[in-house]
Amino acid sequence: MEDPLRIRPARWTDKDLVAALIADALYPSPLAAWLVPDPDQRRQVLTGVVGIWVEHAMFFGDIHLTDDNAAATVGFHRYRPIPPPANYRIRLTDAAGDHADRFDLLDSLLSTKQPTEPHYHLAFLAVRPDAQKAGHGTALLAHHRSRLNRIDLPAWTTVPSGCERLYVRYGYTPRPPITLPDGPTLNPMRRNSRRGSAMPINPTHPVDNRWQDLHP
Repeated sequence: MEDPLRIRPARWTDKDLVAALIADALYPSPLAAWLVPDPDQRRQVLTGVVGIWVEHAMFFGDIHLTDDNAAATVGFHRYRPIPPPANYRIRLTDAAGDHADRFDLLDSLLSTKQPTEPHYHLAFLAVRPDAQKAGHGTALLAHHRSRLNRIDLPAWTTVPSGCERLYVRYGYTPRPPITLPDGPTLNPMRRNSRRGSAMPINPTHPVDNRWQDLHP
């Protein structure tokens, strides 16, 4: 019988590893192709932009890794509004170049769906391509669920089409989908706290979530 996967908090020295892991997992997805149509530039751009948010989560959230460094979650503690990453506009332009407008559009579409009450934002759940279908995603979601149950806080995430059933198993409920212009459909999902919070959404006052919410 195989030992269960162990999950640990990421350290500052893990941030580049986590950014590369997420970029590798995201690279073949329709969303990544929409964000960066040029396959020769895609991995570099994704790694650079994801790296901004991985670093930001070290200050305003948390990152967890499986002990084999093959899968990770990145989340933000949105007990109150949090600031954008330092020098975000300059850093996004440096990382994404001509593709920055696509990331901005994704930001604006996601922000209209984001809850306005305190919640936990599961921004990324990624499994390295060579480790997929080996239980890493379910192990991370089980760990994620146990942590949410302890803090009893609502949660929010966005997943690609086809992944909803897995998240439903861990307490998430689908919300109306978002279809990107000439692009794929994304599916916002919420998880209520045990107190049954409805997590109000106010599209006239979007929160600053930028482009995170990519689940390869």
